[in-house]
Amino acid sequence: MSLPPDLHVHTEWSYDGPRGSMERSCERALELGLPAIAFTDHADFVKVHADQYCVDILGYLDSIERCRAKYTDLRILSGVELGEPHWFPEETAAVLAAGPLDNVLGSVHCIRLDGDVVDASQLRDREGLDFAAATRQYLGEVLAMIDGGQPFEALAHLDYPKRYWPEGAPPYVERDYEAEIRAVLHAAARTGRVLEVNTTRGDRLCPDLTVVRWWREVGGQAVQYGSDAHDPDKVAAGFRVATQMVEAAGFKPARDPVALWRR
Repeated sequence: MSLPPDLHVHTEWSYDGPRGSMERSCERALELGLPAIAFTDHADFVKVHADQYCVDILGYLDSIERCRAKYTDLRILSGVELGEPHWFPEETAAVLAAGPLDNVLGSVHCIRLDGDVVDASQLRDREGLDFAAATRQYLGEVLAMIDGGQPFEALAHLDYPKRYWPEGAPPYVERDYEAEIRAVLHAAARTGRVLEVNTTRGDRLCPDLTVVRWWREVGGQAVQYGSDAHDPDKVAAGFRVATQMVEAAGFKPARDPVALWRR
């Protein structure tokens, strides 16, 4: 089976992409035989990292057009990863109005904690934090984003805190958060969103088989794949395992290799 499109890739246009390259990512996609690639650079409006900034959407779109002209054998999709768009509706609208975008991801990276805005990657640095409670708060924020009416098509890495789970804490088990995750999935299905299976650059699947099965149970119609690559070498990393998992959950590829996998 050929690999599906990688619909979550970062480039030099993301604040955390110093090793990113749109051109080299296109070349990697062609090497792998991908039918398409979507560049989804960060549109973040919080500043929890010193070097954080929102994508220069006009410059990014110019780069997309240059790559489309250069790599004519690859379908190149424009996109953006919206961070907490329900917190910043006006700023989000300005980014989306800047030009046509083929693949818009909705993401939550941050929660409000003790008066601060904190990225999930920073939670393990907070002494004495109840990680289970913080994870439930995170999932509540994802639900608020879905219900906030922001125009995104796919829900990205819904269990983002799992990436940064501290070694000393009780293990992350999906069923411990089943009620909260199912509420998120119900809302995403009800609003016609797509669930992203994020391979975390080949490190782990977010979400896992259990959650993708729940997605089907609640009426979710479609799944897409994203490596979350910030380095061209990581494009489509982990996709073989991911496609096997998604097929086991009851979703299948379409005849069109660019199309979403559906139930």
